[in-house]
Amino acid sequence: MSEQRYTNPPARFERPSAGSLLTLVAFVAFLAWSISAAGISVPELLTGLPNMAKIASEMVPPATDRIVPMMHSVLVTFQMALVGTLIGILVSLPLAVLMSRNHTPHATARSVIRSLVSFIRTTPDLAWALFFVASVGLGPFAGTLTLVMDTIGFCARFFAESIEEVDDGPPEALAAIGASRLSVIVCATLPMAMPSLVNTGLFALEKAVRSSVVLGLVGAGGIGAELATSMELFRFDQAATIILTIFLLVLGVEKVSSRARMSLLKKRQ
Repeated sequence: MSEQRYTNPPARFERPSAGSLLTLVAFVAFLAWSISAAGISVPELLTGLPNMAKIASEMVPPATDRIVPMMHSVLVTFQMALVGTLIGILVSLPLAVLMSRNHTPHATARSVIRSLVSFIRTTPDLAWALFFVASVGLGPFAGTLTLVMDTIGFCARFFAESIEEVDDGPPEALAAIGASRLSVIVCATLPMAMPSLVNTGLFALEKAVRSSVVLGLVGAGGIGAELATSMELFRFDQAATIILTIFLLVLGVEKVSSRARMSLLKKRQ
């Protein structure tokens, strides 16, 4: 075979258009402005390194004098995450059905519910936590309500997308033989979307465990309250123990969740 020769090889990079170049310059300028607004300072970082080293040295060895109350707080944190996620999933399912294009009763209802879910999702967890703490008082109940809202904002959207991606064949076949809309959803749509729904629910549980730790910092119960108290009292050795227990809790939930997802994938295959 004769070698094919190119007299005019293609350019390695295409010349950017004027609009693309202007957009790039604007992005670089905005990035530089953002770095300045973020207050990033290398001298301040270097000045703070000795303080970081001092705090880290005071964390070793981790304290074990309050290990029993800490373990109880870790258990409460997981219980908050579990209950909040479960309730949020149960509320998200009907909302997802109403949000989906293929099962919504009306386009207006779909738009209203999607807007509501978007509002729930974009409101920060700490804002929900402060709202519920002011409403029902300090403690795990406020944290659980916050995790319910967080799970709804996360799951309802992805549940709706999973329902929309279901093959139309089986639902249409059931509808053709006279099945009601509810029967079509329960007997065809949800079973076909179930693997994706379970996967999303497991991710929501992992997310709730991590979020529940932060919620304790504002009085919503759990191990976060212990962490805040230890830091305020400069008991960095206790804080180290709490951080390790949080790490083990999150790692354990992620391991169990990963095994459940792998088992689910094998069943689908």
